Amino acid sequence: MKITVRNVADGSTIRMEVAPGDTVADIIDSAAEFWGRDAGAYVIKKGKTILDGGDSATEANLMDGDVLEMIPDPEGGGG
Repeated sequence: MKITVRNVADGSTIRMEVAPGDTVADIIDSAAEFWGRDAGAYVIKKGKTILDGGDSATEANLMDGDVLEMIPDPEGGGG
């Protein structure tokens, strides 16, 4: 499936191909690498819900065409 991840820090976006078994953490890692950020300092949000990094795309109910937001971890990140 193809999803869009938006970097709320600067409004830029990246389109990614995600497999059902890819985890939310994998998505964060890929997006953070693309933007040259520290993946541990960010979380992914779908709507108003912060997604669990350990969930697969299927478990997080991601769908083709979803737009997710990469935001600084409100708990401070680092883990």
